[in-house]
Amino acid sequence: MRTLSLDLRERILSAYDHEGGTREQVAQRFRVSLGMVKKLLQQRRRTGDIAARHRFAGRKPIILAEHRRQMARLLASKPDMTLRELRDAVALRCTLPAIHYALDGMGLTYKKRVSAPASRTGPTSPARAGSGGAGKGDSTPPDWSSSTSRGRKRT
Repeated sequence: MRTLSLDLRERILSAYDHEGGTREQVAQRFRVSLGMVKKLLQQRRRTGDIAARHRFAGRKPIILAEHRRQMARLLASKPDMTLRELRDAVALRCTLPAIHYALDGMGLTYKKRVSAPASRTGPTSPARAGSGGAGKGDSTPPDWSSSTSRGRKRT
């Protein structure tokens, strides 16, 4: 469905106001839906404007600029706040992922980091092999079975 031009909107309202006739007749004359004529009349009555209102369509944001500033201040003073604590402190009624996306959009991170220093001994487990069979060959030596005990020697 295409947006009606401002000129067509003006002609529809002018025909309804000055030439009489019902909304149904005006809709048929200009080949628009009856709902469009009703919405146009309602919009003019409510706002005084007849231009397209696409900029007002869609979901309204829950987390506004003031909320974002408040979250930034809170995180600056206490960087280890959880998403739930942050949501409660700002008194927002939204999901935790909504807080995450807002922080992500602000370039802030909420990831918890271990406060202990990194281990100097290094990893204690061997690196894992890649998935699938294409690799460096069999992981089990040929003279061993796939169980934990040694298999019989092949001759």
